[in-house]
Amino acid sequence: MSIQESDDWRVNRAHVRGVHLIMQSKSEVKDSFKLLLVASLLTLVLWFIPFAGVITYPIRLFVTFIHESGHALAALATFGGVKRVVLDWNGSGLTFTQGGWGFLISSAGYLTTTLYGSALLLFLRRERNARTAAIGTGAVLLLITALFGGNVVAWLAGLVFGGACLLLGLKGRPKIVHFCMSFLAIQCLLNAFYDLRAVLYLSAFDPAFPTDARNMSQATSGLLPPVVWAAGWVLLSAVVVVATLVVYYRSLRQRAALLPEPRPPFLIADQAAHSAHSQS
Repeated sequence: MSIQESDDWRVNRAHVRGVHLIMQSKSEVKDSFKLLLVASLLTLVLWFIPFAGVITYPIRLFVTFIHESGHALAALATFGGVKRVVLDWNGSGLTFTQGGWGFLISSAGYLTTTLYGSALLLFLRRERNARTAAIGTGAVLLLITALFGGNVVAWLAGLVFGGACLLLGLKGRPKIVHFCMSFLAIQCLLNAFYDLRAVLYLSAFDPAFPTDARNMSQATSGLLPPVVWAAGWVLLSAVVVVATLVVYYRSLRQRAALLPEPRPPFLIADQAAHSAHSQS
């Protein structure tokens, strides 16, 4: 049996679908902004809860892995080589490289963490992008682990986080994937500042202590002391984070403003009078 619909009824159905999409888009804009606030507040709360380090320790390893991956990718991008990436149980890490552009390699760790967090946050303005972000992150972590994992901690962290991101992206519910990836983005941004604060302190009061800022000073033949490089990274990271939040907030407001207000669908007084006849 085939059913032929009238033009009026097709228009009404199209309008209903349009209203549904508009309401769904407006809801997505509001949810994205609320998600950012919740993820940020949760991160700050965890910083002040006693013994919360047990909860945040895995996240600390994740951020360190992103940091060290930045060094490795910078070495490869400047035609250098990567010997191995190692992580320590205390949350620190080292990347052993050869060749490449030392200026970029030394800067890449903290800046990669900041840029990854910022790019991820902007990418997640649309909920549907969360799966792609999770799968992409998982694939990169697994690839870095397989190619350059240099000790048990690096392999364990890479496999666990890489596999978890892949599983999350492939099987997780959209809202859960969106929240988890947004939380990781906020963690990367805030942890980058926390680490840079420590580097700035060490560079100012113990310049001989091995840090990325000290490596940067050596890579540039002592052109500037480590504390200047550390301060520069802090300033650059701050600019990136502020710019990201401004773009994030403005883009959500613009999307909300461009969406028309949904109106009630056209009511059909007598559906039978406007429907086509049915043929059997």
